[in-house]
Amino acid sequence: MTQTVLVTGSSSGIGKATARRFQSAGWNVIATMRSPDAATELAALDRVLVVRLDVTDAASIKAAVAAGIDRFGRIDALVNNAGYGAYGPLEAFDMAGIRRQFDTNVIGLLEVTKAVLPGLRAQGSGTIVNISSIGGRIAFPLGALYHGTKFAVEGLSEALHYELAAVGVRVKIIEPGLVATDFGGRSFDFRPGDIPAYRPLVEGQSAGFGTIAAEHGVSSPAEVAEVVYQAVTDGTTTLRYTAGADAAALLAERTSSDDETFIGSIQTRFGL
Repeated sequence: MTQTVLVTGSSSGIGKATARRFQSAGWNVIATMRSPDAATELAALDRVLVVRLDVTDAASIKAAVAAGIDRFGRIDALVNNAGYGAYGPLEAFDMAGIRRQFDTNVIGLLEVTKAVLPGLRAQGSGTIVNISSIGGRIAFPLGALYHGTKFAVEGLSEALHYELAAVGVRVKIIEPGLVATDFGGRSFDFRPGDIPAYRPLVEGQSAGFGTIAAEHGVSSPAEVAEVVYQAVTDGTTTLRYTAGADAAALLAERTSSDDETFIGSIQTRFGL
């Protein structure tokens, strides 16, 4: 029986690469995104259903899950990939911007998961993969909102790892480092604000990420997609998967250092 995966945020980057990786391995793919009309490349592939899903729109979530099941009969895996990064001083964000970040990266992820869970529970099998980040275990300057959401994804995923094992469903977390996607473009909400006291932080951010990229390199979306595929298909109950040499190096540095040492190393990288 051909298995089916639903991937959120499939229009570009990790989501698109993940949809292509599963399709190439013979899976049915429900490739979801906010604007499916532009997804001509994915739509042209065999066994791929492109459908609208906005993780902040409950009706679109229900409709996408129903359309996928109607087309392929069932869903065997969910990859919660949709999300974006809000960076900048907290004072630069109004409450609408703060809520949008959490609604997309956390509440939306939970709502999609809830929509898929009844089917997985009824089957007694399945896998849920949540795309987190090294930013779910390490925080960088000006990332209170983004890191807040990714730390939340780490915690809820670990709790669900226990909870859903009781119904035969595995939960996996993917922790990429820097990835060559549009995260720095349309998936990046950077608000520097106009408060002079924060200017050194704002000015040092780009250089800081550049330093990290120069130290360890940047992963491609296809490399992360391969880790996602392995997480779904390896048959293990492993919870966390690191994706990228920079992710592995920074997480190793974090776990081997005390707070003062590690925070000092981040401050140096960001010129603070």
